[in-house]
This record gives sequence, structure tokens and C-alpha cells, in this order.
Amino acid sequence: MREIAAGLAAAAVLLAGCGPPPTTTGTATPSPAPTTSTPTASRPTSPQTLESAYEKVISEVLPSIVQITTKAGLGSGIVFDTKGHIVTNAHVVGQATQMTVTIATGGPARSAKLVRSFPAGDLAVIKVDKPDGLRPARFADSAKLRVGQIVLAMGNPLGLSGSVTDGIVSALGRTVTEPQNPGSPGATIAGAIQTSAAINPGNSGGALVDLSGHVIGIPTLAATDPQLGGGAAPGIGFAIPSNTATDIARQIVQNGKVTNSHRAALGIRGSTVIGSDGQPSGVGVASVEPGSGAERAGVRAGDVIVSINGKNTPTMAALAETITTLKPGDQARVGLIRSDGSKATINIRLGQLQGD
Repeated sequence: MREIAAGLAAAAVLLAGCGPPPTTTGTATPSPAPTTSTPTASRPTSPQTLESAYEKVISEVLPSIVQITTKAGLGSGIVFDTKGHIVTNAHVVGQATQMTVTIATGGPARSAKLVRSFPAGDLAVIKVDKPDGLRPARFADSAKLRVGQIVLAMGNPLGLSGSVTDGIVSALGRTVTEPQNPGSPGATIAGAIQTSAAINPGNSGGALVDLSGHVIGIPTLAATDPQLGGGAAPGIGFAIPSNTATDIARQIVQNGKVTNSHRAALGIRGSTVIGSDGQPSGVGVASVEPGSGAERAGVRAGDVIVSINGKNTPTMAALAETITTLKPGDQARVGLIRSDGSKATINIRLGQLQGD
């Protein structure tokens, strides 16, 4: 599991992708959107009632969870519609365009192909060749989640198909950033759901489900503790909210790509700069996207971005997390150190994060 700074206040944890562990082994046709419901699960009044509720949810939802296997690893996915579309994490599919899919409850493997990946949001849609018998999941309105709700995480951790763990919604509205490493897009996830349900490698792309049997999120990241040598930090995992996942998935299914990310973009590509003291000191601009707000404002390759709206941005993750708090069209005050060592503060009108 790869480690990165988590950005959680007063918490010495790192994040790691819960996606594919090592293993040895055109435009999509528009289709009806899956049913969306609000998470209004009844509260069990006894251990026996709680057990029954768990059993009912698992029997209803697990047939909608699949294992996705590529040449580089495996992960999980959720059946999105009756046409054979499956939503998962971008880091589960990686660079693969062909993969196999197996329903968590059993059955033969099915061939599938990538429809589109949205690495910036760590989401992707694949489509199986033979959708007969696939059961679409039901998705909740994640905007109505409450801290303390009981949730179940369903997926294929460590290749153990159809595994289920339980926990609660621990917190809402987290902003977390994945590592920038081969096989991981380094996505920044805004509004992430924090959960205590156990999440392990292979859970990525699976389902975080409420006791009404509705998907409220997609498990994507797990935390590790640097004080334990990078070992698991129990009870800290993160999921992409269902509203975000279904919005992006619908766009991919209907248009073949993401047409509206709803997210701001500065218009640069860069990486963290390490200062002479060995500490991160800003984001070095490697390139500036033509026509972007950054280009129009005069940002150049070789500049180092040190702040956004007065907030220090010592790392690429810090910069990305700050940008997620802004909207396309907003003006941002960007602090720079030019390649000649001079300092400048410029105003940049933010664009929209593109789907490609």
C-alpha cells in the first residue's frame, strides 16, 4: 500500500490506495439511470433484528458487486445499469482496456472493456460483453448521510470475493489525496466519506452500503500509520460519495466522457519541490495548459507556486486540496517564486477540470 500525507487535522496518518494488489494471474449507449434513494434505514432494536437487517442487505446488494481482474491486479466494481455498465475506481482498471468480471456471488467470468476513465476523480466505467443477469445496485443520496449511520463495505479485499465488513460513517466532507505513483492517478477526492468499516487492497471500487441496501459511496482509500512503519491504521477508510460517483458515471455512459467535472482547475502540471532543508517548499510548474487561466495570467514553466489565496501550498497534494474548495470561474490569488528568484502574486481565473 502506497503512502501519502493525509491532511487530517491532528492526525498522524497516511493514505494508501485500496486498489489492485499484485496478482499472478466509442461512445456508450445511453441507458436509464439507476434508482437513487435517500438513506433512511430503520434502526434495529435488538441484536437479532440487527443481524436480520445485515443479512437482508447483504443478500440484496452482494449480487450487484463484482470482482474486476486485469493483467496487473484486481479490484471491485458495482453494477450500474442493465446494459452492463459497471462503475469502479480508475486505479482499479489502471491502463487496462480489457478485463474480466465475476459477480461476487459466483458464476462464470465475463469479458469487459473500458468505456472511459476519469483519473482526476479516480472513477471509471467499464462494460461487460454479456450483461444478462446483472443486477444494478440502488444508489442513495449521499448529501443526506449522517455521522453515526451503520454501513457495510462490500468488495473483494485481497481477492476474497464477496467479503463484507461493517462500521459507521465516521465523518463527512473530508478532502483526501492519493499518491502520485505508477498505477495510481494521484486523484484528490473532495467531500469524501470517512468510515470505520475495514477497507483493504481489493476493496477499491466496491460498495459502501447503508442498512436500506443503498450504495452511499465507493471505498477508495485506506489509512496507514507511519508510527507503525506504514502498517494499517484501523478504522480509517475513505469512500467517494455516491452522488459524485453516479454523476460522473452517467456522463460517461451517456456521452462517452466526462463533460462537466464541477471542479476548478488552475491549468498547470507540476510536482512538489523539495527545498535545501529537505522539506517541501512549493509546486514546481512543469507545463502550462494552452488557453488556461494560468497561461493568460503569465504563469510559466519553472515557476514555483507557494500559495493560493494566502494559504501555503508546499506540496502538490496541498495545492490540489486547496483548489477543490474553489469553483470554476473563481478568481484565485496565486503566490509564485519565478525562475529568477523574484516573488510575485497574480490573479488567475480558474477553469474547469477536464475529463480527459
